[in-house]
Amino acid sequence: MIAKPLQVKATEKLSIWLVYDDGTQGTIDLSYLSQKPVFKKWESEDFFNSVTIDKETYAIRWDEMIELCPESLYLKLKGMTFEEWKSKQQTHASNQ
Repeated sequence: MIAKPLQVKATEKLSIWLVYDDGTQGTIDLSYLSQKPVFKKWESEDFFNSVTIDKETYAIRWDEMIELCPESLYLKLKGMTFEEWKSKQQTHASNQ
């Protein structure tokens, strides 16, 4: 199972800092999403700074329309694809 986010906060324009329960942490630049119409609300600094973690789904969210997948962000922090992560987990499990 991929780690769950514990903390999130907006750091600078269109970037968030995340901490996951396995100790993984770092800053993610979300500017690549900003040109999509649904993310137009991020132009408001107050709105962008309102980022939270959904207590039920662990989604990184701003409102009911803007939520990001915590697993995708985790893999982005790790610099790996899901397939690479899965392979690493299988290798780790077979070594135990």
